[in-house]
Amino acid sequence: MLATIFTFRYALVTWPAILAFAALALIAVFPGQTWWLLPFAALCLALVAIGAHDLTQTRHAVLRNYPVAAHLRFLLESIRPEMRQYFFEGDKDGAPFPRDKRAIVYQRAKRDLDKRPFGTMYDVYQEQYEWLHHSIAPQPTLPHDAMRTVVGAGTKQPYSASLLNISAMSYGALSATAIRALNKGAQAGGFFHDTGEGGVSPYHREHGGDLVWEIGSGYFGARAVDGTFDPAKFADTAADPQIKMVELKLSQGAKPGHGGVLPGAKVTEEIALIRGVPMGQDCNSPAHHSCFSTPTGLLEHIALMRELSGGKPAGFKLCIGHPWEFMAICKAMLATGITPDFIVVDGKEGGTGAAPLEFMDHVGMPLRDGLSLVHNALVGIGMRDRVRIGASGKITSAFDMARVLALGADWCNAARGFMFAVGCIQAQSCHTGACPTGVATQDPLRQRAIVVPDKAERVASFHRNTLHALAELVAAAGLAQPSDLRPHHFLRRASSDKVISLADQYEQLQPGQLIADPASSPRFAEAWALARADSFARSA
Repeated sequence: MLATIFTFRYALVTWPAILAFAALALIAVFPGQTWWLLPFAALCLALVAIGAHDLTQTRHAVLRNYPVAAHLRFLLESIRPEMRQYFFEGDKDGAPFPRDKRAIVYQRAKRDLDKRPFGTMYDVYQEQYEWLHHSIAPQPTLPHDAMRTVVGAGTKQPYSASLLNISAMSYGALSATAIRALNKGAQAGGFFHDTGEGGVSPYHREHGGDLVWEIGSGYFGARAVDGTFDPAKFADTAADPQIKMVELKLSQGAKPGHGGVLPGAKVTEEIALIRGVPMGQDCNSPAHHSCFSTPTGLLEHIALMRELSGGKPAGFKLCIGHPWEFMAICKAMLATGITPDFIVVDGKEGGTGAAPLEFMDHVGMPLRDGLSLVHNALVGIGMRDRVRIGASGKITSAFDMARVLALGADWCNAARGFMFAVGCIQAQSCHTGACPTGVATQDPLRQRAIVVPDKAERVASFHRNTLHALAELVAAAGLAQPSDLRPHHFLRRASSDKVISLADQYEQLQPGQLIADPASSPRFAEAWALARADSFARSA
């Protein structure tokens, strides 16, 4: 503890306190010769007072971990507009995350004014600029809590999901206080919190927010001694009424096709209990699943999860890779009659977890391309009405949501936006354990920076205000509800003299087209011909 107190994080509090004490002692002993130390002692005491306030205030996590010093960040943030761009938010093209989206998350989470003057910050004639058609006859705005979709309508326990939810982030990757704040916010706002593949922790359960239990290839929380899937353990956990849906993770956007290892030194008693693994031993999360190896086997396992959970909606998450592999799953649906209740499409541009650079930058299909493929493939086999689709991948604004809803999503999952709401400042030190705001660390002293009630309110506020903005966009487009959005409502500047709609960019299949006439589809014909229900391998 003493070593921590004397580090840089608290230097502007501890050292002024020591110096003030020393100065006051000298003044007391030698009052005639050291009176000039009084202003110095007063300055030191002022720094101590500011630091004490910073350590105890609840609004800013970074000040609780870096008292006094962190005021420099807020000073630079307040300089507008040119100095803020260069010193706080960074250059638009070089920033880790576009500054306008990051700012709007903070504003909506803090319930600050999210309007600005002087028009768009974008060059509207630059290639890739996108916009939504509006209507001369706008419609009334829906209340945010009315924007929901029913998942698993044919199951024993269907779930009414909000159109915006918290994407998969495991306890261990995030701190206990961050998980508490996210779940408390989800409970207050009436939306779900995906557990991530690290298992259901006590911190997920503490505030009773709706959970989607994600099961990865490590089967944490439902893991047998040999690392395989344990049906009895799964059924025991899935029976928890707080768990509303169960989700099998095939791959994730940050590192599709890549497994992971949690070294034994990091497998604490608590982590071992939550994940169901031996304490102190390496914890493997393989790149592939051991309980199935074929498209038919995947669907049978989804059906088993649905049965073991007592009839809760069961589905899977993936980042699209080889198109014929998803077509193989579609063919398996036709062959077996088994369908998942939902599919979450994770874009390769998403992911808050650490991953090899090559995987983050160049492996996996971007969200819009993968989402369009999944939606149209399900339409093409006539099963779109039986399967709901979630979308995840750098979704932080209502425009992001509207765009993927138009491409076929039924709801959206967001990770990074909710992390910002909890206090993340994107310091990109998640993998070091030295997160300055306590979001991605297991250091108890750093975790105290997050004041759960305050951050939970911000989580709920970001959700509520973003859905309100979505309702305004839908109404401005002349539509009654978000499900009315279609690809032709969105335009993109393809070049200086050409504008195309998302309908032009992505081929739209007709119901049953892949069954009746697959050769008529330029985009899907080859992948459909290569797919086979009994194997993920290409057909010869």
